[in-house]
Amino acid sequence: MDHASKPITKFTPQEALACSMVLMAVCDGAMTDAELNMLSRLATELPCFKGLGGSEIEAVTEVCLRQLARADGLDTLTGMICDALPPRLRETAYLLACEAAAADGDVSQDELRFLQDFRIALDIDRLIAGAIERASRARYQVI
Repeated sequence: MDHASKPITKFTPQEALACSMVLMAVCDGAMTDAELNMLSRLATELPCFKGLGGSEIEAVTEVCLRQLARADGLDTLTGMICDALPPRLRETAYLLACEAAAADGDVSQDELRFLQDFRIALDIDRLIAGAIERASRARYQVI
């Protein structure tokens, strides 16, 4: 899809996973440098993003920011993510959101609310979500 000429109305699975990180990073008002660095690092390291380039990530970020400016933007984006992801990748989307939340070392109430709503939208069991959250938190502990 040529993102420069057409607005994105449907995500590929990779775009949906990237959007999961972007939504978490901006849900508390602004994306921190730590969140931006983590997003870039994961997008280049993780197998689920193989073949997804920087221009696609930028396009997804722009779509997210444009949609979030609308009254129904968060619901629209969450629906686009759910529509794009097969059930086996929904836990991955939740993990990526948790990674974005944990990256700056401070999880805000807005981020916690978003994670709860996102878990429900993705239909992820609470125990599985708790394990994912704990693993993300453990990865970003400092000494």
